[in-house]
Amino acid sequence: MEPITTEIVVLGAGPGGYAAAFYAADKGKKVTLVEQNPRLGGICLNVGCIPSKALLHATEILRETSASALRGIEFGAPKVDLEKLRGWKNSILDTLGKGIKTLAQHRKIQLIQGRGHFEDSQTLRVETAEGQKFIRYEKAIIAVGSKPTLPSAFDLGNPRVMTSTAALDLPDIPENLLVVGGGYIGMELGTVYAALGSHVVVLEALPAILAGIDADLARPVLRAAQKAFKEIRLNTKVLKMATVGKQIKVTVEIDKQPREELYDRVLVSVGRSPNLADLGLENTKVSKDDKGFIQCNTQQQTDDPNIYAIGDVNGGALLAHRATKEGKIAVEAILGEASAFENIVIPAVVYTDPEVAWCGLTEIEAKQKGIEIKVAKFLWGASGRALTLDRPDGLTKLIIEPDTERVLGVGITGAGAGELISEGVLAVEMGATARDIADSVHPHPTLSESLMEAAESFYGTATHTLSRRE
Repeated sequence: MEPITTEIVVLGAGPGGYAAAFYAADKGKKVTLVEQNPRLGGICLNVGCIPSKALLHATEILRETSASALRGIEFGAPKVDLEKLRGWKNSILDTLGKGIKTLAQHRKIQLIQGRGHFEDSQTLRVETAEGQKFIRYEKAIIAVGSKPTLPSAFDLGNPRVMTSTAALDLPDIPENLLVVGGGYIGMELGTVYAALGSHVVVLEALPAILAGIDADLARPVLRAAQKAFKEIRLNTKVLKMATVGKQIKVTVEIDKQPREELYDRVLVSVGRSPNLADLGLENTKVSKDDKGFIQCNTQQQTDDPNIYAIGDVNGGALLAHRATKEGKIAVEAILGEASAFENIVIPAVVYTDPEVAWCGLTEIEAKQKGIEIKVAKFLWGASGRALTLDRPDGLTKLIIEPDTERVLGVGITGAGAGELISEGVLAVEMGATARDIADSVHPHPTLSESLMEAAESFYGTATHTLSRRE
C-alpha cells in the first residue's frame, strides 16, 4: 500500500490539534489531521469544558429560580428530565463537532479517523475501520490530550466509581455523592450534582480547596460550597474503597483514625495524565519527564526535531486555550518564524458558583519568587450591578509592580468572572499600568467597573469605597 504523503500531520483534533491544523492550512501547508474519536473536538468538546459548562448553565437556572423567592418571584418545584438534559447537552457537542469537521473540509485538510502510532520519526501508522494506513510526513504535531487519573486503589471496575468522563454523562442523580478531590473539576461537578439534588461531600487531602489559587479568591467559593454541599472536609485522605451491594464503602482517615462510610456514587477527581500509551514514542527521539509528560522547548519542538507537542501532553496548566496558542506557535516554528511560548499570559477560569478567574502573577507566586508587589482590591458588595444580581460575594484584585505601577496580574471571583478576566489579560499582555485602567471609562452599572475601581483604589480615589493608598 502506498503511504499517504503530507507536509504536516496533526495527531489529535482537540482545541490544540484542530487549531494547529487549521492555522497550518491557512498558511498554505498540506495538512493531515488524525483523530480516533468519531466526533472531532477532543477532550474539551466531548468530555471536558463544553459539556461541563452546559450542565453548569442548566443547573445555574435551578439555583436562580430557587433564589428568586427573595425577590418576590416564586416558581413551582422544578422537574429534571435527565434524558432530555443529556440529549440537550449532546446536541451542543454534535453541532460543534460537525462545525469543526466542516471547517476542516473547507480548508482541504485530509481527515483520517483512526488511532495513530509512530513507526519512526517521519512515519505514522493509523489503525482505521478500513485497515492500516501509513502517513509519511515532514513534521508532526502531537495533540492527543489527557485523561482523568484513577488510582488503582479506587479502580474497582464498578461504574459507581466515576471519573469526570462518566459524571458528565449524568448516569443518574445519586442521593449521596462523594467527590474525592477539591480541585476545579471536583468543585465544578460537585456544583452540578448538588444543584440537581445530590447530597455532596467533598474530601480534599490538602488544607484548602482549589489549591494554588490565592486564598482571598478561593474563600467565596468555599463559603458558597459549604452552603450548597452537605460537607467539605479538608486534610482528609481516602484510604480505600470497596463495593457493598449498590453502594461504595469508602474508608477515610479522620484525625488519624479510619472511618467507613457508604455512598451511592463516588467521583474521583485527583488529576489527569497524558494520553501517550501505545503511541509508539519509543520509535522516535521524543523524551518524557519524570511525570510522563512530553518534554519540548519554547517552540513546542520535542527532542525529535521532526515532532512537536502541544497541550495537555506537555503538562503544566491543562487548558484548552493554552493548547490552541501552543498549536499556533508550533506551526509558526515549523514555518521558520520567530515564535516561542515565552511571556505569554494564559488566563485560567474555574466555573464554580461563584466563578474564579485569574491571569498573570498571583500573590502566591509573588511570595514564592520573592517579587515585591502591591495589591489593590474592590469588593463587589459596593457594586450596584452586583447587588442587582444578588451577587455581592465577589471581589476584583490587581497585582501591581510598586515602582512602575504596571499591572502584573489580575484575579476575579464572582458571577461571570470568566467573561471579565479578558480585560485583565489584555492589561497584563500590553503592559498597562493601574493608571491606564483607572482612567479608562467603564460603563455603569456593570461588573466590569470593578477593574476600574480596583485600580482607583490603588490611588485612594475609588468612587464607591473608602480607600487610602499607603
